[in-house]
Amino acid sequence: MFVIGTAGHVDHGKSALVQALTGIDPDRLQEEKDRGMTIDLGFAWLRLPGGTEVSIVDVPGHERFIKNMLAGVGGIDLALLVIAADEGVMPQTREHLAILDLLGVQRGVLVVTKSDLVEPGFLDLVAADVEDVVKGTTLEGSPLVRCSAVSRDGLDELLTVIEQRLAETQPKRDLGRPRLPIDRVFTIAGFGTVVTGTLIDGTLSTGQEVEIVPAVEGGHVTTLRSRLRGIQTHRSKVDQSEPGTRTAANLANVEPDQLSRGQVVTTPGWLRPSEAVDVRLKALGSLGRPLRHNLNVTFHSLAAEAPARLRLLDLDELLPGDETWAQLRLYKPTAVLKGDRFIIRDANDTLGGGVIVETQAKRHPRRRPGVIAALERQQTGDPAETVYAAIAAAEPAELRGVLTRTDLPATAAADAVGALVSTGRIVLLGDGDSRTAYTAGGFERLRLATQSAVEAYLKQNPLRAGMGREELRSRLGLPQRLFAAALEVMAAREDVTDTGGAVAMPGWTPRLSPAQQQAADAFLAALRSDPYSPPNEGRPSEDVVAYLVDTGRIVDFGGIAFTREAFDEMTAKVIAALGTQETITMGQVRDLLGSSRRYVQPFLEELDRRHVTMRRGDERLLRRV
Repeated sequence: MFVIGTAGHVDHGKSALVQALTGIDPDRLQEEKDRGMTIDLGFAWLRLPGGTEVSIVDVPGHERFIKNMLAGVGGIDLALLVIAADEGVMPQTREHLAILDLLGVQRGVLVVTKSDLVEPGFLDLVAADVEDVVKGTTLEGSPLVRCSAVSRDGLDELLTVIEQRLAETQPKRDLGRPRLPIDRVFTIAGFGTVVTGTLIDGTLSTGQEVEIVPAVEGGHVTTLRSRLRGIQTHRSKVDQSEPGTRTAANLANVEPDQLSRGQVVTTPGWLRPSEAVDVRLKALGSLGRPLRHNLNVTFHSLAAEAPARLRLLDLDELLPGDETWAQLRLYKPTAVLKGDRFIIRDANDTLGGGVIVETQAKRHPRRRPGVIAALERQQTGDPAETVYAAIAAAEPAELRGVLTRTDLPATAAADAVGALVSTGRIVLLGDGDSRTAYTAGGFERLRLATQSAVEAYLKQNPLRAGMGREELRSRLGLPQRLFAAALEVMAAREDVTDTGGAVAMPGWTPRLSPAQQQAADAFLAALRSDPYSPPNEGRPSEDVVAYLVDTGRIVDFGGIAFTREAFDEMTAKVIAALGTQETITMGQVRDLLGSSRRYVQPFLEELDRRHVTMRRGDERLLRRV
């Protein structure tokens, strides 16, 4: 799924355009309706002519609400740069365009709205001005559409162009590290705490354990865990949310006052909040002043905002339009990753932006060639990220083949794997060269599938000790070696219990109902009444029989059941007899046990299956190990 974001000057018709396209009013606050101006982020969705459903984030255009605009544009795939025909390019048009350029938004549509308010000739002048303004930015060459939300002229063309642009856009990849940057927090009666955001880098599933990063309590970073009670996309309940999807997540055991815009919902244990980031920074070309070393700024990335101090690493001043290496010391822990884009602002202006190259940055001495060279190497490619991306693209991935395809030196590849394992970003199964790798997100999905299959089986078979390993393996579609290795890890983490023959949920104990217990007791009493020739009458339901077998109370084969004690005694008598003679016949066993052929024949066949005895003609002899 794709996310479209609006951009443009205040009162240029962004919200009216969204409502005309979708039928949804994105202005949700009463103050917005009273003032006729978007203040915070608005959301809507749309089904394109070809059937693709997309999300729309509507951002405020007023200069006082730029920080709210920044919280909404970080995860978009396509920008609609909106310019009113009766006013043309305005200050926030230019600032929003500059922000899109700094964030590296590569796909856009130039939308000249309110076309019904001006003459065609003036409309041509505005369109030409817009195309000139975007030159040299990431939106240069974007298609331009003239339209009116009031008369609806041009809206069909706009939908067609949007669909064409998105067809050229790569969907967000599932890297197995889901991140849902929170842009709204609210409560719903009967459900509790709900957060929304644009999901990136992975998937989230209902019932999944999650962590909210960063969590701060008493001025210290702490751990805040939750569970996804439910997920919605476009107000429809879903079991799983995919990368690039506008997502509403219902969080269990978390209060709204523990959450805020900019935190990230993710899988537990891997995302560490940053207090300093190394960056490649570009100063905005339209700035009327240079950026100074040690300047106080506000840092924005995805939905996060944090006060920061700018440290220029090889300059004292960065001139408008120039780039350099810098470090941002964040005064508030922030959840970001290498490769994330960012913007810096002061109280009034957008100053610049760029890309993060290190999230756990140490304080660097300035003007050191070695520091700059190390940052340049990080920008060109981190071996761990290379290995991770290769695993994510092929999981479950045979590790040796993946490392070969990365073209990394053996030492660098091994170090990268070690780093990924130690940070919990990948899970390795098996030993040696035959190891298989999952991303943490991929293994989490396998765990959820395993538990779901086991829980469903136990619900249908409440008297069984667990689901048969082979049945579970078949349900998961895994080869035997991989299944065994995965099950070993899950059992060690207490995700499931493995008895060797069956798999159950931790703490699972099958229990008979009172009526079933009565039937089981009666059956056992009947078996004990003539242990070597037990009666057939009164056999309970097969569920109860299976329960008695699983719990070791009876041995059942071919519809013939013995108590465990009787079967063990019979086996011991045969073994003792074969200790004094080389072979034994069925007739001799029948006489030894005082039983009949009806019971002795299936009993001896069971001993053969258990490799206690082996048949030779009409005789049996002990199997030698």
